[in-house]
Amino acid sequence: MKISRRRFDQIVQQAIDSIPQEFRAHLDNMIISVQARPSPELLEEMGYAPDEPLLGIYTGIPLTERSTFAPPLYPDAIYLFQEPLQDMCASLEELQREIEITVVHEIAHYLGIDEERLGELGYD
Repeated sequence: MKISRRRFDQIVQQAIDSIPQEFRAHLDNMIISVQARPSPELLEEMGYAPDEPLLGIYTGIPLTERSTFAPPLYPDAIYLFQEPLQDMCASLEELQREIEITVVHEIAHYLGIDEERLGELGYD
């Protein structure tokens, strides 16, 4: 599936709107950026093979690792990668759901929530 960047951004917003408030509340001070695909350097840094899909990534300091004496130097951000997300989906509905799952996973990294708890919430 291939869609325009504008349409993809609309679907991202719809996906974010469908995220439960307990997660969505943490997006107030977070940047969400869409990029076409992850760079080869990022894939290597993350331990991914060049052809392995990376859908999104959280950058920042998780709440569980923050210090009141040394605040973060940069804002927290979630990067979504349009091409890998599109490549794995066959419909717009599936794409919206996959974006929702990806954003929730990245928020979970920020909050320090583990994969088991995400599974309990239906985001595995």
